[in-house]
Amino acid sequence: MARDYKNRGERPSASKKEGHPMLAGVLIGLFVGLAAAIGVAFYIYKSPAPFVAKAKLPELAPVPAAKAPEVAPPKAETPAAPATPDKPAVKPEKQRFEFYDILQGKEAPVTEQEVKAAAQKEPAGKLKESYFLQAGSFQTEAEADNMKAKLALMGVEAVIQTANIPDKGLWHRVRVGPFANIEELNKARTSLAKNGIPANLVKIHE
Repeated sequence: MARDYKNRGERPSASKKEGHPMLAGVLIGLFVGLAAAIGVAFYIYKSPAPFVAKAKLPELAPVPAAKAPEVAPPKAETPAAPATPDKPAVKPEKQRFEFYDILQGKEAPVTEQEVKAAAQKEPAGKLKESYFLQAGSFQTEAEADNMKAKLALMGVEAVIQTANIPDKGLWHRVRVGPFANIEELNKARTSLAKNGIPANLVKIHE
């Protein structure tokens, strides 16, 4: 009987030894499964999903750029016509005989008939006294200079004589001459008339 109890008492230790390998296998399986799960999860995370079709985004039509408002070009201003300075009114040539009687007893206006009559009395049409052609008489020296320059362009030499006329002030007379020959006088007078310059005869007493 004592042997039987002894044998029965040793059996549980054998079963105890057999339980340790089973626990180790379970643990190893758990670790392997966990590692496999982690590997699958990492693979799925890194690789694109095979069953999910990429949704194609609709192409957006380009938004037209806002058109800048058209600015009308500034109208070209018509240049104002340059103001022309008022030309000094050309004073009419004084043809009244009293203007020529500056020096009493020295000069006087004459007519063409008087000149011809005087020329007939002298041989070869010579004139005994001096005669001038007066192209104009002006109150300003500038006007007299303009007339003298105009005559110079025509090839006619003129002089300006200034005299103080009682009650009338200074007058500037533009004269051509003197002439001692009737032919020269008529030639000069015709040239002035063709250029629109009327001339008056003035006789200077010697």
